[in-house]
Amino acid sequence: MFAAADGELRGVVTGESLQKVLDHYQDGDWRADRAFITGDLIQDDSSGAYEQFRELLLPLNMRMHCIPGNHDVRALMRPVCSRPPFSYCAKEEIRDWLVIGLDSCISGEAGGEVAADELTRLKEIISASPAKHVMVCLHHPPIPMGSAWLDTVGLKNSDLFFEYMQESGKVRLLIFGHAHQAYDAQHFGIRVIGTPSTCRQFKPQSKKFSVDDHPPAYRRITLHADGSTDSELIWIES
Repeated sequence: MFAAADGELRGVVTGESLQKVLDHYQDGDWRADRAFITGDLIQDDSSGAYEQFRELLLPLNMRMHCIPGNHDVRALMRPVCSRPPFSYCAKEEIRDWLVIGLDSCISGEAGGEVAADELTRLKEIISASPAKHVMVCLHHPPIPMGSAWLDTVGLKNSDLFFEYMQESGKVRLLIFGHAHQAYDAQHFGIRVIGTPSTCRQFKPQSKKFSVDDHPPAYRRITLHADGSTDSELIWIES
């Protein structure tokens, strides 16, 4: 998002592209309880862009869990995305599930790392919760995407991160952003899902930075009481 309504990124007016995604959801018959936004909310380093983002999403009329990405400015994002119904790197218990948002950003760098204090927070939150199942959200992919350039800006401490993820035996699902492409696979017994952008997508398996012609997208995720999950990727065709 940009503060200006006509702000463009790689030839796409981001506000219009996001609005198409929101319209598709609103016009359909599938209804969510929560929205999870996995970072890179803005592009122009302005508080106005966060306010624009907030105004676009408010009509969803649901709680919205936000986490920062490498393009976000946390000092600007936090106050806007901490005002209900938005939340910032929050935890919430939803029936048999606990959902947790983590900050994986390193200031001034495209790649990420879940810092020691965030890993400790993750462990303490899970330990204190009676929830049977856990969903974790972060921006940077904790697994290789098979794209030479993109894998240089993933999660630096992914091995340690997965050690913490496995420790409780409760983490069933992990969702990430950053990669601008679809991903869905099992790692260490945990389902790991990446969702394409509401703007432009990155070309999979590319050696150098490259975008492709896939349209904007969002994902419908269902959390079941037995710990299983369903997911449907929705592409917004013109």
